Amino acid sequence: MSTFANAPLLVTGASGQFGRAAVEALLARGATQIIAGTRNPAKLADLAAKGLDVRQVDFDDPASLPAAFAGVERLLLVSTDGIGKRIAQQTAAVEAAKTAGVKHIVYTSAPAARPNPDAGLNPEHFWTEAAIFASGLGFTILRNHMYAENTLMDGPQAIASGQLFGLIGDRGTSYVARTDAARAAAGALLSAETSTVEDVTGPAPVTNAERAKVLSALSGRPVSVIAVEPSALKAGMVAGGVPEGMAAALLAFQRDAVTGHHGVVTDVVEHYSGQKPKAFADVLADHRAAFAAR
Repeated sequence: MSTFANAPLLVTGASGQFGRAAVEALLARGATQIIAGTRNPAKLADLAAKGLDVRQVDFDDPASLPAAFAGVERLLLVSTDGIGKRIAQQTAAVEAAKTAGVKHIVYTSAPAARPNPDAGLNPEHFWTEAAIFASGLGFTILRNHMYAENTLMDGPQAIASGQLFGLIGDRGTSYVARTDAARAAAGALLSAETSTVEDVTGPAPVTNAERAKVLSALSGRPVSVIAVEPSALKAGMVAGGVPEGMAAALLAFQRDAVTGHHGVVTDVVEHYSGQKPKAFADVLADHRAAFAAR
């Protein structure tokens, strides 16, 4: 496997959880020209102190992006947190990468990316992927499955109520640890040569019933699954404090779990990182305090 450890590598969103983990993985693997991109360079002062090139990368200022990407050979485009704005933000970033002479883009997408209006955040990923395909640049599309850490959002409420709500017909989701996905992205940035679209998954699909068992084991309290219709599931999430946009996205993920889109299992994490992905239960055990019964 070839390595681009000495090539100029830029990671966008480097002050976020995923981007920072990817930068740390690149450092651990000996990359010599890491460029950390962020809207707020002050947040990465520690990386600048280590000698990394920290650049302002503002997706809301597309005219500034070609200069921000100047001299970059390979780009890890971490999908932004701008729900509703991401198509404009990310397609502008792809165009800027092409203008700047970037040769290869690694993009963090989502499974079964498609343009359907009811597919949650998937249309944003679909159109970003389409822009990358049309750019003529080399690409690695990493369709990251649901992060296991997202259970930190609904897990504590499920423990408190003793009920975990999910859709009728759930067939399982191959939850992946965010750090595993970030290490895979770093590995792809360092080594991928051909253009591919790949699913990034954990080691096995996990059903809502299995999630409930893990939550019960961590908290010492019984948690049962309540299977409901889509409208009831979304309403319950919003009532529990989940933002409307995120509730819609989570509902779309659950729908895809029913259709089987999220039951795919691959070896992409191990292929790019050299490490097997963590099991869902082990990821949650790392956050045991968040699930302690109150």
